[in-house]
Amino acid sequence: MPWLKKELGYIKSSFSQILIGIILVGLTISGLGLAIFLRFADFNGTIIAFAGITTEVISIIICYLLLRRYVIPKEEGSNKSVQKVKTKLK
Repeated sequence: MPWLKKELGYIKSSFSQILIGIILVGLTISGLGLAIFLRFADFNGTIIAFAGITTEVISIIICYLLLRRYVIPKEEGSNKSVQKVKTKLK
């Protein structure tokens, strides 16, 4: 049973990342969900397409804002250690 406590600890420590993942999945299918809902509500295709595309664009912007910290490059300090190793090899 100690392995179960260890695994639950991993889940607890990464709960924020799990929550962000659930939000990202919800955002990616939101345009499709809205289009299906509007289809059942008997709207025409132009309104369905416009609403679906608008929802997806907004979702992509929100996804970018959530994932921006993973896209930003690292600081220059880490590159200096790589350059030192290259100079030692020459």
